[in-house]
Amino acid sequence: MAAKNIIVTGTSRGIGFELVKYFSENDHNVLALTRNREKIDLLQKTHSNLAVLEVDITKDEDLKVVSGFIQKQWKKVDVIVHNAGMLIHKPFFKTTIDEFIDVYRVNVFAVAELTKQMMPYLHKGSHVVAISSMGGIQGSMKFAGLSAYSSSKGAVITLMELLAEEYKDSGIAFNTLALGAVQTEMLAQAFPDFKAPVTAAEMANYIADFSLTGNKIYNGKVLQVSNSTP
Repeated sequence: MAAKNIIVTGTSRGIGFELVKYFSENDHNVLALTRNREKIDLLQKTHSNLAVLEVDITKDEDLKVVSGFIQKQWKKVDVIVHNAGMLIHKPFFKTTIDEFIDVYRVNVFAVAELTKQMMPYLHKGSHVVAISSMGGIQGSMKFAGLSAYSSSKGAVITLMELLAEEYKDSGIAFNTLALGAVQTEMLAQAFPDFKAPVTAAEMANYIADFSLTGNKIYNGKVLQVSNSTP
């Protein structure tokens, strides 16, 4: 496969870090967006095809930095993996509106704004993938304490469906992967005593393959990627 230009968000740990590692080791050009570049910098030392920007994707001025990089360095984007996520685990009646907004700012608004900023660089054959959660699937089992997180993950699913419809004549595909339990720091935050059957590296390999090939078959779809509850 020819080298792709791939943007991954939320890359300081877990699935995001493993995605960057996978794409880089398979000779793709990767732009890792992170708020903490320490771990990624170690990986960058051995991968000349990996670029790192320490940015906050919820801030307009930081997204302009991303756009500037793409304009100067790549000129086009083949894949975006919206992996960054924020989770607050607390009872609904204790969750403030500001906390709801913070979660939505990362899980929904930043996805929309980064995609918007990248539209001039996407092209026929590009693939935009949002990482959602089984908690965002209508009718799936829900868990107390995740009202902000799970509802935001439902919102991003709908957003991607709408983008697929709006840009269906462009040849750009928009899809969502709703993940089940993966052994990450975020899972431990929500379910401290649960041992997931899938590692971050295993899930990253699946996401990477889907990001590179799934747009040949899917557009505007949400795929449930889970073999456990949660």
